[in-house]
Amino acid sequence: MASFGTEKRPHAVLIPQPAQGHITPMLKLARLLHNRGFYITFVNSEYNHQRFLRSWGSHSLDGLHDFRFEAIPDGLPSSDREVTQDIPALCLATRAHCGAPFRALVTGLNDTEGVPNVTCIIADGVMSFLLRVGDELGILGLVFWTTSACGFMGYLHFAELIERGYVPLKDESYFTSGYLETQIDWVPGMRDIRLMDFPSFIRTTDRDDVMLNFDGGEAQNAKTASGVILNTFVDLEKEVIQALRNIFPRVYTIGPLSLLLDDQIPPDSVTKTIKSSLWKEDDLCLKWLEQRDEASVIYVNFGSITVMTEEQLIEFAWGLANSKHPFLWVMRPDLIMGESALLPQEFMEQTKDRCLLTSWCAQEQVLSHSAIAVFLTHCGWNSTLESVCSGVPMICWPFFAEQPTNCRYVCKEWGLGMEIDKDVRREGVEVLVREMMEGKKGREMREKAMEWKVRAKKAAGAQGSSHRNFCRLIEDIGGGTHASGVLIEDSQNVQLLYDALKD
Repeated sequence: MASFGTEKRPHAVLIPQPAQGHITPMLKLARLLHNRGFYITFVNSEYNHQRFLRSWGSHSLDGLHDFRFEAIPDGLPSSDREVTQDIPALCLATRAHCGAPFRALVTGLNDTEGVPNVTCIIADGVMSFLLRVGDELGILGLVFWTTSACGFMGYLHFAELIERGYVPLKDESYFTSGYLETQIDWVPGMRDIRLMDFPSFIRTTDRDDVMLNFDGGEAQNAKTASGVILNTFVDLEKEVIQALRNIFPRVYTIGPLSLLLDDQIPPDSVTKTIKSSLWKEDDLCLKWLEQRDEASVIYVNFGSITVMTEEQLIEFAWGLANSKHPFLWVMRPDLIMGESALLPQEFMEQTKDRCLLTSWCAQEQVLSHSAIAVFLTHCGWNSTLESVCSGVPMICWPFFAEQPTNCRYVCKEWGLGMEIDKDVRREGVEVLVREMMEGKKGREMREKAMEWKVRAKKAAGAQGSSHRNFCRLIEDIGGGTHASGVLIEDSQNVQLLYDALKD
């Protein structure tokens, strides 16, 4: 790592949307930048700041002398609940209320003795409105879309779907009439895509729907940034990435970030202890897995936001039980709509010797464990990419946002999974679990998953596409040891870089 005087070090401020699936990859990016010489300020919402402290202790966000954690209000009423906030309300509140406190934070950092001036703002793709602060202060600004490339491309075409009259849906009958199977042949890089494969926010009859307009608008706003960062790799989403590069002058595909971390940051790094999980993780599940045979366990986790009905929970439970295979199920307390997740006593008795239920876990460690054979997932992008990195095939039950898009690519493009019907039934769950664990398709998908694991590692390794793109990102935003051997060491050079990238 290069040696910088404090006043000359590049200083990146990173701010994720205040949700678990956005915090995790943004924090990985922050660690990578810190390893390359950046001074880091990581900005949480006050609500999530307090959740971190409750989960990991009062000193868990003390950070380092050059890796600081700050917090700003999100505009929602204060609460001490351990849940993800309502997403539409959160999107509207952050856009309306985060600008002023974020500006005050950045200007305060620039006025703080011993802290280098902020040279770069990296905002979550759905927090792009904060780049206006950078524009006003002459600070370089990029967006990090924590979705897949295909998910981002889907959001990017919300406006055209509206303009062409596909969206909003005319009435409620369009949800069940087969209309959503309509193929769209004009989205670049996404062959044979159907309406139902777009991010779920198009499934509305309301032209004023919050998420239809918010996410579609934020995707368009990415065109005002100096660059777009994506946690993916070229081999995985080649056609979509190429299409995005025809739209945006600077697209940095630097994923999988977890593998890039493994490749670039030593195990004894001072940032190793920094936690990204808002929930306390249960380590007992790893000990439980040690007692299981290789490739014998189904791992079940629907992420940090998915909710389901009690009936859906029961159908999943009995489908897993009837498969007769061991399973590890991460069951958040708020998994059931409006109440706690409770399973029948009969189910608990029948599965007690082959089932472990936990409230949260270190997912990357679990997926990489030799006992895991299959991942039953909601197809959030972090989970999907972590499964790819671990060589684990998927059974997919997408919930919302770009999860249907990810599911389509997992099942149709990459040969890594099978989809459960949205109207989940225990018989369907059992059949897919047995096929994945015992059948020919399951064997083929496990082989395919191992091939993708190798390709992911190659992308993140030395001279791999993601490694090279990360080095290009470092050079473009002005910090660390450059491939050219040139360091951005003074404010004049940083300003010249800002002006060049804005052109």
